[in-house]
Amino acid sequence: MATQLPILYRDEAMVAVYKPADMLVHRSFRSPGETEFVLQTVRNQLCQHVFPVHRLDRPTAGVMVLAFNSEVARLLTEQFTVGEVSKHYLAVTRGHVGEAGYIDYPLTVEDDDYDDPRTSKNKEPQEAKTSYSPLAQVTLSIPVGRYPEARYSLVHLQPHTGRQHQLRRHMKHIFHPIVGDTTHGEGRHNRLFRDHFNWHRLALFAIGMRLSHPLTGVPLSLTTLPDEDAMTLFSKLGWNFPALMPIN
Repeated sequence: MATQLPILYRDEAMVAVYKPADMLVHRSFRSPGETEFVLQTVRNQLCQHVFPVHRLDRPTAGVMVLAFNSEVARLLTEQFTVGEVSKHYLAVTRGHVGEAGYIDYPLTVEDDDYDDPRTSKNKEPQEAKTSYSPLAQVTLSIPVGRYPEARYSLVHLQPHTGRQHQLRRHMKHIFHPIVGDTTHGEGRHNRLFRDHFNWHRLALFAIGMRLSHPLTGVPLSLTTLPDEDAMTLFSKLGWNFPALMPIN
């Protein structure tokens, strides 16, 4: 049976789907063996051509917006480019995040899943800003390294810029790396989640965005709960959903 992605919103101009973790949006120079992509899957599912308008890292699950024609794609892309789209994420991070904060930490350009490796990159740091706020915490009676317990937080993240791997790098910068991040995270904590919770992926979820409809200008709020595997993990950690959802 062909893969079907959950439809979160659809009209004559655009569609929003739930992108699974570990699915590329489109073909990549860096993953020539991949056979499933969001664009092709949605195209087959709806029997209609679709256009991407923003990035979502391969390991990140959640809301993905696509346009049905090039003009709508241009209008939506412009909203993302100028920062008019409000994006919201959930992340499970190492340590107890005690209070809300704001990260203003420029980032250099990194390779991502969609870059042509032959393309040179400007290595000058780019402006990068993220707001974060803690939603829940947990202390596990599981030793990690020299510590007798392991502490984790559920955090609401809102990026105000769109740099590559911004949320993962910013959370590492404040010493609260995201669980399951094999590039910017911590192996001991990733192993704990694999061994005790059978969790083998990045614990980062794009749960919503607010934008203006590209044709009517009407405000749209596109939201979703995380997928079933994530909800199971949250339940094991004692976090009650949907009560903890930061947006509606």
